[in-house]
Amino acid sequence: MALTGTLKDFGIADILQLIGQQQKTGVLFLKSKEQEVQVFFRDGAIVRAESVTRKKKDLIGNMLVRAELITEQQLESALETQKRTLKRVGDVLVSTGAISAQKLKQMMQLQVTESLYGLFLWKAGTYEFKQEEVQPDSESITPLRAESVLMEGFRMVDEWPHVRKKISSEAMTFERLKELPAPNPKNKKKEEDDFDAAFDDAFSEEKKDENKGEFQSIGSSERRVYELVAPGRDLRKLVDLSCMGEFETSKALVNLLNLEYIRAHHASGRASSVGGAANLLVRVGGVVARAVVTVVVLAALGFVGSRLRPDTWDLGDDSASSFADPAAQRLLARAQRARIEAALEVFRLEKGALPERLNVLVEVGLLQQEDLRYPWREDYYYRRTSDRQFILLSPLR
Repeated sequence: MALTGTLKDFGIADILQLIGQQQKTGVLFLKSKEQEVQVFFRDGAIVRAESVTRKKKDLIGNMLVRAELITEQQLESALETQKRTLKRVGDVLVSTGAISAQKLKQMMQLQVTESLYGLFLWKAGTYEFKQEEVQPDSESITPLRAESVLMEGFRMVDEWPHVRKKISSEAMTFERLKELPAPNPKNKKKEEDDFDAAFDDAFSEEKKDENKGEFQSIGSSERRVYELVAPGRDLRKLVDLSCMGEFETSKALVNLLNLEYIRAHHASGRASSVGGAANLLVRVGGVVARAVVTVVVLAALGFVGSRLRPDTWDLGDDSASSFADPAAQRLLARAQRARIEAALEVFRLEKGALPERLNVLVEVGLLQQEDLRYPWREDYYYRRTSDRQFILLSPLR
């Protein structure tokens, strides 16, 4: 049974959810104008992901070199051996002792997850799922549950706009301002758990003590990135060396910036304050500046515009009717609410006052009708309390 369509009709999140829920085995072929990715499923779990159009820099050998886990000479030698033996480059590197099997598996896992999470940023493309036998490669990566990939993908889409406000260019470099507090062995687990909480606090509306400049304790990811910060190392190099991926590395940098442990420098050499480019716009003020920020937010949250289309999937049930997982609903609803709020702000800037009804946003082309309820079955609750203030709530379940 082949399932085909376009990502405008059926988003990548919806596809992954259905395959995972149905515990399907087969290959999902995804194509855009510039990229082509194949995702292999076994019993609903992702066991492999390959980019047919992967750039040279993203090949596993080059990733290892950029991460400074092997040298250029070791890679060239391994490639020569590969030509003679037809073994995989990674296997050759392990057999020669250039890298451990555990570290290679970690990097291959990173390569797969980066490819998967990159799919959530696709705005257009086609998909085709073919049921066929897939053999897992247990030596390469640990199988990934589709639900876990979904949750992480939602989190990234939700938080990327906040990250991009401060980490706006790969050419940015960073400077240490003060030492990190010494880690407390008793609180190691708590520090790891507090990493996400620290990020959420950094962008909450509650006023913090500006003199302390602290939100939560430092997490292990932040410590790893902090140790890598050095003169001349830009964002791309820090991503390569951290082996955590672009999102996690950038997120750790944002926390360090918020806590004033580091300072950012743009490519021109100009130091960036803790607020970054987005805060500069706010300080300058004016309707135009706020409108630009709002439009950027709308574009960044465009992912949630993909809609469930159960008629395109002949699965014999109603599993595509909505997101059944409450956690997934909350994450997606959080991004959707931000999208609606941004549309309300654009409307207010243009008209001078908030609309009486959310449907007005659809009438003027800022949103689609489905945006007013997705991922729920009912509309979001909205009430204007003044020209500038409103109440917006998710539907009760």
